[in-house]
Amino acid sequence: MTTSDRPRISLLGTSALLFEAPGAFDLPHQRRIWALAATASKWPDIREAIPGITNLMLTFETPPRELDGLIAALNDGWDAAEGLAIGGREIRLPVTYGGEIGSSLQSVADHCGLSVDDVVSIHAAPLYTVFALGSHPGYCYLGGMDPRITMPRRQTPLQRSAGGSVSIGGSQTGVSASSGPSGWHAIGHTSWTFFDPTWPTPAALAPGDTIRFAVERVIR
Repeated sequence: MTTSDRPRISLLGTSALLFEAPGAFDLPHQRRIWALAATASKWPDIREAIPGITNLMLTFETPPRELDGLIAALNDGWDAAEGLAIGGREIRLPVTYGGEIGSSLQSVADHCGLSVDDVVSIHAAPLYTVFALGSHPGYCYLGGMDPRITMPRRQTPLQRSAGGSVSIGGSQTGVSASSGPSGWHAIGHTSWTFFDPTWPTPAALAPGDTIRFAVERVIR
């Protein structure tokens, strides 16, 4: 077994640790991340176990005095992890494709050798799974995008992308919960609210939820 077949584990300062899993970016793999997060969240002195995209961040109540046991437990937990199927909600998300906010729609079509209508149809077809939350409060990373509309991330990120932007970055798609910098390509937007600090659970979505994009209109 090569080194690349094993997880990578690194400290993030003194208050957290990052576990990076080997393997593909797909739902079975991500379900193993969820399973490991559920297990690790019950360990002593762990404040939070936060699943990311093919990775897991552990934050500590206090800096650990000894890491070897924790690293061994993570490796053993990963080897033993079976896919955890989370029974989340299915959300229908109305999207306006193109227009000022989704101005990269034509660029994605040109890059992929497709028509605008093809890109919209392909993008809206799957039932996407929320793999993880991150980047900014409420932002959800989605798995399940058709590889035909893969688009490399921007070499120079935009200084500001609008909240509600539906974007493509590499082989992933996601929706911005608020405005901010982005290296992804916005192809549309939604008016749905993803985060509100006054809600009992501020983030509207969670890992395991699913999203189906509904085409409201296409602005060329």
